[in-house]
Order: sequence, then C-alpha cells, then structure tokens
Amino acid sequence: MEKAIEVKGLRKSFKDIEVLKGVDFEVRRGDIFAMLGSNGAGKTTIIKILSTLLKQDGGTAVINGFDVAAKPGHVRQSISLTGQFAAVDEILTGRENLIMIAKLRHLEHPRQVADDLLNRFGLTGAAHRRASTYSGGMRRRLDIAMSLIGKPQLIFLDEPTTGLDPEARLETWRIVKELADGGTTVFLTTQYLEEAEQLADRIAILHEGRIIANGTLEELKKLFPPAKTEYVEKQPSLEEIFLAITGKKEVMAQ
Repeated sequence: MEKAIEVKGLRKSFKDIEVLKGVDFEVRRGDIFAMLGSNGAGKTTIIKILSTLLKQDGGTAVINGFDVAAKPGHVRQSISLTGQFAAVDEILTGRENLIMIAKLRHLEHPRQVADDLLNRFGLTGAAHRRASTYSGGMRRRLDIAMSLIGKPQLIFLDEPTTGLDPEARLETWRIVKELADGGTTVFLTTQYLEEAEQLADRIAILHEGRIIANGTLEELKKLFPPAKTEYVEKQPSLEEIFLAITGKKEVMAQ
C-alpha cells in the first residue's frame, strides 16, 4: 500500500537534551496510526517536524511524497493539524470560524463549506453562538471541522481527547473513524492506551526518543509473554503491553 509518511533516522535536540534519537516509522495511506508515549517522549516534537513547524537536526521525513525540509510548501498543502488545545477564535461564532478558514484557503462558496461541516459535525444548532460558549466536546468538533476544510489527505491529531469527558471522547473517536473510512490518513498521538486500542490500524510506542515497538495490536500482543492459564486465559491489554515494553511494569506495581 502507498505510504503517506516515511520517516528515517529522525533526530532533534534542544540545547543539550536529545529528544529524538533516530526515529524510524512508516504510515500507510488511509490508515489510523497511533503513537503512544509518556509526557516528554517526543510525540509533539515529531508532529511539529512532520507538519513543517520545526526543523529536524538529522534524518529524513517524507509526507505524501514530499520531503518536509526540502518542500515544506507542498507538504502544507496536503496536511492539516489539530493540536492538544482547540485553536478556535472564541469571539467568532462556530460558523464564522469555519467561513474564515475556508476564505483563508481560497475556497469557492465558503459559506456553503461552513454549513456542510456544521451539519456533518452536529453543530448546526450552535452555528450562530460564539465559540466561547461551546462545551469542550463541541470545541473539539469545531476544531476538527476547521482542520478538514480543503479536504487534506493527512490530518495530525495531537492528543485530541485530552481534557474531554468520556462522552466527548467517544464522540471524537467516532469522528476519527469516519475520517479514515472516508480515505483520510490519520496520525494521532495519545497517552490513552484504550484510545489507540480502539482506533488504530497500527501502533508505535515512542520511549526515550526511540520507537521501541511498532505494529498492529495483534503483533504487539505477541511481544507479551503468553497468557497464563489458571481458571481462564487472560489476554494482555494494550496497557500491559505498553508497561512491559517500556520497563515500567514494576514501577507502576509499586
């Protein structure tokens, strides 16, 4: 299958701290790819490099066939980014936020684009309310809707459900699955292991600046010791796999 992202030997340091120590991974077009890692593992740094917001110190990163360092303009035309916090203008209404982005992307009929997205994301009833009055889940839906203007081939979601209540988190999961079903490649970072387990076609675990495991959930389960049979056979959860691979199982047990 065609690759949407190809990363080889990616390195990045901040002063004397080496954050990325030679990261390698690939993302297939149309997949949901989840990157797991603790705070400070380097997840957001990777997204910033791939979205052309930060230059790497070494290695290569290719997005939709374009090198991010050599052709950042071409990369930006085919991607969209939703950060950890919703980047909406709180003074504007939901509809006005969408119209503004559609105009910035020089799309025809920006009002129609806005109305279509409001309907798709269940925000029509709140279209004329200021974004400052939206709940956390509504703000996240609006933020993702804004990211989809222009129909990007690849969308980066940096910890998209951080701070959301369970209902809003499930709603965001539904949206992410719909994006992938529609052919959009989704790259998401998360600290919620259940989120990766529910959504991802492939999962990479980033630990201390390196990818230490990468594969489907079933492939990662094979890295875990066979289930012990007592009364019932217990298959490892993704959380158990993560803790075992990163060597944190004993620490968490204490």
